[in-house]
Amino acid sequence: MPTQLRLYTINRDSLRQFAREWKEKVLPLRIEHGFEIQRAWIIEQSNQFAWVISYQGSESWEAKERAYYASAERGDMEPNPARLIARSEEYFVEDIL
Repeated sequence: MPTQLRLYTINRDSLRQFAREWKEKVLPLRIEHGFEIQRAWIIEQSNQFAWVISYQGSESWEAKERAYYASAERGDMEPNPARLIARSEEYFVEDIL
């Protein structure tokens, strides 16, 4: 199952606001689109937000991502939490346990 670690550096003084908007808007829409969110954290020392997302299904990861971002719900998301992201890192990870 493809799994990604996403690490966002959030604009100064916006970490809690981002986390709140992400939980209210992004999280339920991701689940609705068939993704599974294992964990999410805030890292106050570095003003970062980290989360783990996976997908298990017949479509490719890329196709699921395109469909998610092309959805009307994602396009209409206001305010868009992404506006608070200063830097984004995404890594496919492999469980070794």
